[in-house]
Amino acid sequence: MPVWCCRCSLAGHFRSYSGPETEGQLLNSFVQYFGDSLGRKVKRMPLIEETVLPGDSLLTLPVVIIGNGPSGICLSYLLSGYRPYLSPEAIHPNPILHTKLEEARHLSIVDQDLEYLSEGLEGRSSNPVAVLFDTLLHPDADFGYDYPPVLHWKLEQHNYIPHIVLGKGPPGGAWHSMEGSMLTISFGDWMELPGLTFKEWAASKRRNIKSDRVMPEEIACYYKHYVKVMGLQKNFRDNVYITSVSRLYRGKDDEDRSQLNENISTQHLEMEDGQKSLIKRNWEVRGYQRATDGSHVPFCLFAENVALATGTFDSPGRLQVEGEDFPFVLHSMSDFGAAISKGKLRGKADPVLIVGAGLTAADAVLCAYNNNIPVIHVFRRRVTDTSLIFKQLPKKLYPEYHKVYHMMCTQSHTVDSNLHSAYTSFPEHNVLSFKPEMKCVLQSASGLKKILKFSVALVLIGSHPNLFFLKDQGHSIGHHSNQPITCKGNPIEIDPYTYECTKEANLFALGPLVGDNFVRFLKGGALGIARCLAIRQKKKHELIESGDGGGDGVP
Repeated sequence: MPVWCCRCSLAGHFRSYSGPETEGQLLNSFVQYFGDSLGRKVKRMPLIEETVLPGDSLLTLPVVIIGNGPSGICLSYLLSGYRPYLSPEAIHPNPILHTKLEEARHLSIVDQDLEYLSEGLEGRSSNPVAVLFDTLLHPDADFGYDYPPVLHWKLEQHNYIPHIVLGKGPPGGAWHSMEGSMLTISFGDWMELPGLTFKEWAASKRRNIKSDRVMPEEIACYYKHYVKVMGLQKNFRDNVYITSVSRLYRGKDDEDRSQLNENISTQHLEMEDGQKSLIKRNWEVRGYQRATDGSHVPFCLFAENVALATGTFDSPGRLQVEGEDFPFVLHSMSDFGAAISKGKLRGKADPVLIVGAGLTAADAVLCAYNNNIPVIHVFRRRVTDTSLIFKQLPKKLYPEYHKVYHMMCTQSHTVDSNLHSAYTSFPEHNVLSFKPEMKCVLQSASGLKKILKFSVALVLIGSHPNLFFLKDQGHSIGHHSNQPITCKGNPIEIDPYTYECTKEANLFALGPLVGDNFVRFLKGGALGIARCLAIRQKKKHELIESGDGGGDGVP
């Protein structure tokens, strides 16, 4: 099948782009061929056959970011040359950290030793750079304080690193598809990205934000506007679906990780004329862009580095039980909301069966409760389990979730053998199977089985990333090899300060893929990656200036 690809017919556009002013031209030229936007017909691409040999002249982008949610947006912001500095008047409430910051006040945080700065800090992320960046942007937030950030931002265009951000929908990622009637678990201020506060955006749009917590629709609009106001649009492409990310070379640098960390991450590739290039085609990225008429335009990119910022909302968690594929068994809040909106549950005598004990399941309970739909709520844990998310939420800030938790405790089937009219919980129960007559077989911790009738079942037990485009679906890059990647149980294993995968050179990951579910912490991943790539780019330019390599970038 013919696909378009950045081949030798484009090479003339990208010769000698080592300088910052021509790096922008490289991306602009590439964007010209990629298509200006989904609103216009994609321009005709130079076509190649799949049999073309990889030795032909190819364009290699320094960075391809997969995923355009807050993780991908924040990384693009830093790669575009925005740099955080300690504000002249700022005093961080942590005196030890403040002393460290004062030592290199003239340097941006990107240019400082992140391991040194983050040493001794504690927070609600297991990634030290995430904790560091969070405390610089929201000092002592976990103690209830609302201190302003100690950073101010400068745009330094000479620090721009060419990159492209590929996403399935508009900038904001999964936030555009979340249930709009629920409030975010985090405060609006904690959802914001560097350089534009959420309150400033809300005021500019004349939006009346009545609560510290906001609706997902507001957050999605903020992220989309952020990309525009920060001038990042040239780096973003929507309606892009990735089908394959594969490594092209496996050389000595992949076998010797210690040498890789000390030296530049690229190999010198000998060209036919003896010239050397400092950009290595590490990755081949294939996929397609969906045009406005529904047609698919295949593409092939080559990247020196790939950053995974896909989040974890791709694949809903499944029970893996008999009958789970019946059409009346749903796995998302959006499907449940659509069923309610279409009136499919109106007048139903049987209750809705909701499986799960997290916040999304609680949202579903509230949604059903507010629509006068009776609920059977099934979950595996005890109501006294200290790991339940409700135990970690202050009652004053999250009254609706504590209302659900109160019902879970007081309206259990063990308190009253009969089902309650509006809500009945089944703690410490597992679903064994779903039957075609809309019945469910439950089993208690003691082994007792029950059969319940329901109108629709909703399984909300978390979600997992879908990394099908990687070799072995990415199972080899987690903390536990040969197991699926999950946010809590098996995140991608990374270097804690560079966010580079420890098992794959030049592959980076951030956000939920490395265990940072909250927006306030995923920004640290962007900081770590930006610093790592900036150091490597500096070394590369030094080698070019010393005459040890060519600045062509197109082997």
